[in-house]
Amino acid sequence: MAPLRFCANISWLFTELPDFSQRIYAAASAGFQAVEAAWLYDCDLPELQRAREATGVEVVLINTPPGDVKGGDLGLGAVPGREAEFRQGLDLALKYARALDCKRIHLMAGRLPVGSHRMAVAKEMEAIFVQNLTYAADILSKEGITGLIEPINTRITDPRYFLDSPHQAAAILEKVRKPNIKLQMDVFHWQIMDGNLTQNIHKYFPIIGHVQVAQVPGRNEPDSGGELSYSYLLKTLEEHGYQGYIGCEYKPRGSTKEGLGWIKDYCTHSQ
Repeated sequence: MAPLRFCANISWLFTELPDFSQRIYAAASAGFQAVEAAWLYDCDLPELQRAREATGVEVVLINTPPGDVKGGDLGLGAVPGREAEFRQGLDLALKYARALDCKRIHLMAGRLPVGSHRMAVAKEMEAIFVQNLTYAADILSKEGITGLIEPINTRITDPRYFLDSPHQAAAILEKVRKPNIKLQMDVFHWQIMDGNLTQNIHKYFPIIGHVQVAQVPGRNEPDSGGELSYSYLLKTLEEHGYQGYIGCEYKPRGSTKEGLGWIKDYCTHSQ
């Protein structure tokens, strides 16, 4: 079994440094060969390119723009009446992905409209999401890019997020039926919403395009105290033959570098 590979989510790690390009250098010096990030759109793109080229670090994932964050947006993919803005955001994400040679874009679903009930808007939002994902799939396929959809838990993190379970995501992907639109498995969110991780990994592995990790419930390092046995979960991913990067999307308890011992332990035991 090939050992797993890890990438630093620089929206969560190395936040001791204010600038994303500095975090790329820090990730490289800490031994990471790849990084991912949520939103880089406030950053100077040539500076990010220089950092990527100087370090040789691969950028493996970015998110589509969130929309109007102050207005309560968190993605636009399934939001009624925002289709044109979704397409504009996809264009911007593509610009950054091309410049950084990034081959995965998380196509964020977004939140339920304020004051609406989930059951009342679910059908309309799903139809819009399927339509937007189908559009994105054709655009991304020309660039050799995989689009990803990620369930975010609605019990702790974001009560109004539209896409909140792997089962819902899989049903949507079944309707989209595009090989370059896949499922992003964030173990933190999956555990909170559904548990049953062993069976869900087995069931959905064929459509999983990216994995992210954090302990539950604190969202800290995988080896911190919590509900999950990461030695078991990482072994499970190995046994399934997972080939992609695993994104470290967690809140370090102290400095980022001090909290990376779990990766060293994994690498030692996997040799």
